[in-house]
Amino acid sequence: MASTVTETNFDFLANRYRGKVRDTYFHDDRLVLITSDRISAFDHILKQTIPFKGQVLNQLAAYFFEQTSDIVQNHVLSIPDPNVTIARRCSSIPVEFVVRGYLAGHAWRTYRSGGRILCGKRLPEGLRENSKLPDPILTPATKADEGHDEDISAEEIVEQGILSQEMLDELERLSLALFRRGTEKAAEHGLILVDTKYEFGFDTSGEIVLIDEIHTPDSSRYFYWDTYEELLAANMPQRQLSKEFVREWLMDNGFQGLEGQVLPDMPDAFRNQVSMRYIELYETITGSDFEPDTSEDPIYRIERAIQKALAL
Repeated sequence: MASTVTETNFDFLANRYRGKVRDTYFHDDRLVLITSDRISAFDHILKQTIPFKGQVLNQLAAYFFEQTSDIVQNHVLSIPDPNVTIARRCSSIPVEFVVRGYLAGHAWRTYRSGGRILCGKRLPEGLRENSKLPDPILTPATKADEGHDEDISAEEIVEQGILSQEMLDELERLSLALFRRGTEKAAEHGLILVDTKYEFGFDTSGEIVLIDEIHTPDSSRYFYWDTYEELLAANMPQRQLSKEFVREWLMDNGFQGLEGQVLPDMPDAFRNQVSMRYIELYETITGSDFEPDTSEDPIYRIERAIQKALAL
């Protein structure tokens, strides 16, 4: 608990951008992405960190970047430390490409309130929470530096001049192909990839590049396959590996990110529970044991790894 990575602030690197989870430094034509142990929900950074979360996210993303490199190129250059990715610097597309295969989370809350149109996609009648959709759908969202991301339809993306119709069609094709690959990999290990989000950018030659992260528990929701049908038929919550149970804990403690609400403190026991969930997902989906780096000074370890990787 005492040696989690809360934040970095390296003087030898310039132009730091502090995201909800990652500290990003711009170094010439490269990015230095440091995945911290911060956790966010409802577009707010929680006050406490989660042990080993950054290591899990960074290494799981690296695994899936490699597993999907035949579909689309990605920004990864090297992984010099469990918390660090050195990446190509790309021009980011200001849209999150959210793919949903099941009616869960935000999609279910919209449906439950009577909505049948989500980001321009019509949802069929007669569905219950966690129902499988007839086909996976793309439900994009605008990317917000602060506050809530906002749903946006494909038509609005084109109308607002964010992307051309041709480029949007290609990014939708890639997103659905990545979702199919993620679904296949999850099924190999007894999991269902419920929904996820992808982020893309352009490299200096204008080619599409997959950036940020992929198929991690911060960006994805997973159910267990063996109990899915039984729990669905009984209208019971699904056993899952994702951040949703953190959101549920927050809602149980009176927080949904609404104005005037106060973030609750996470007890250490719950922080450890969240950590074990992240580790469980890594081990389940990769089939490999998670081997954490337990150094007492992770910031120094990270600093030395970056300096070596960049030859500074």
